[in-house]
Amino acid sequence: MLVLTRKSDESINLGDDITITIVEIKGNSVRLGIEAPSGLRIYRKELYDKIKEENFRASNLFMEEFTKISKVVRSK
Repeated sequence: MLVLTRKSDESINLGDDITITIVEIKGNSVRLGIEAPSGLRIYRKELYDKIKEENFRASNLFMEEFTKISKVVRSK
């Protein structure tokens, strides 16, 4: 993990297209501003993890249903 120290109004670039700026530091909270291409999806980590988990569950359900359908089709 790369750890950087930044002050308010300082930025970090990720490649050519993404800039993260420290907007405000208040106690234990840091407000970040993110400039990125409009097509890039940006999520908080806890939300991203939930989305991944839900997608995994949905794909498993689909595979279970697909297996059931395949068995029925093969038996005919």
